[in-house]
Amino acid sequence: MPIDYNQRKRTLMERLRKEALDIALITDPTNIFYLTGFYADPHERYMSLVIDAGNRKSALFLPALDEELAKAAAEVDAIHPISDELNPFDIVKGAIQKNISKIGIEMDVMTVSHQNGLKSICPKAEYTDITPEINHMRTFKTPSEVEGLRHAVSIIETVLEEGLRTIHEGMTEAALTAEFEYLMKRHGASGPSFSTMVLSGEKSAMPHGKPGERRLQEGDFLLIDFGVITNERYCSDITRTFVIGEPTEKQRKIYETVQKSTQAGVDAVRAGVPLKSFDIAARDVIESAGYAEYFNNRVGHGLGIEVHEAPSIHHENEQIAAPGMVFTIEPGIYIPGFGGVRIEEEVYINEDGEPEVLTSFPRNLRSIELK
Repeated sequence: MPIDYNQRKRTLMERLRKEALDIALITDPTNIFYLTGFYADPHERYMSLVIDAGNRKSALFLPALDEELAKAAAEVDAIHPISDELNPFDIVKGAIQKNISKIGIEMDVMTVSHQNGLKSICPKAEYTDITPEINHMRTFKTPSEVEGLRHAVSIIETVLEEGLRTIHEGMTEAALTAEFEYLMKRHGASGPSFSTMVLSGEKSAMPHGKPGERRLQEGDFLLIDFGVITNERYCSDITRTFVIGEPTEKQRKIYETVQKSTQAGVDAVRAGVPLKSFDIAARDVIESAGYAEYFNNRVGHGLGIEVHEAPSIHHENEQIAAPGMVFTIEPGIYIPGFGGVRIEEEVYINEDGEPEVLTSFPRNLRSIELK
């Protein structure tokens, strides 16, 4: 079923009207895509989507060089191309209603420069943050969006299996990263959904470490955390940890603890309970095994057309889980100077309120042989 972008805009318009906002001015390219079906990175140029709650119309302001692309993809009432020599706020001013008193904006996204431009054309307007409204809408995925996410998972799991076969004696983290990112493109992805993490040995204890020239060695943990963004702009995010050569008893214990923790987090997922319960269930396993000090981050995050979206799965989030949510469960143990393990799954709460695990790559401890 195709996505009804106009319905999304109508939903947002109703919320604007309830808050007595005259217009919403949206500048985040991903939110613009969510509401119109058109994505572009304007770089230093100006781009915004204006939704008028009064006349129920939408207008897209964008660089002139993207006009033809927008005409082919954007579901909006009007498109206003802006040439590089023009002041974009002069164009916006000429197209919006007069006497605007309240404007909805994304406060985490709008720059000071853009705000000053708005003030120049709407000097008496007040600003309200509409980010929570848009985030709430994006939290609940439609079946077609879930299919898009499944496609992104399918690609990354194929990339992982094929990429593991390229590992050889003397290979560096950076070289394996390059193999993975080549395979992403080869299998039809637009690119990585975030910076690919390939971390070996003691570096695997860095939850957000950077691949480098360290060579893969016998006895290493090998932590791989990566994902793709598809051409339809859906993201995947998966982590698996391997051992190069035969694992030690200590490595087995750490791995099996994280494996049980991930399963406990997944098993806790269902609609109608606080999101914090998923974090707590996973965290309890790690704490009971004596590794509490080595797991100090949340257990997961939402994902969709961005790799990090609402909701946040942490131990103090009282928000109630509901059908349509998609998020990760990714506990880990990270011991400085020794190494770390993370096992990450993507979970969807379906229409029956039950969890469906979108990722399927095996979680069993796997040894990698250096050829």
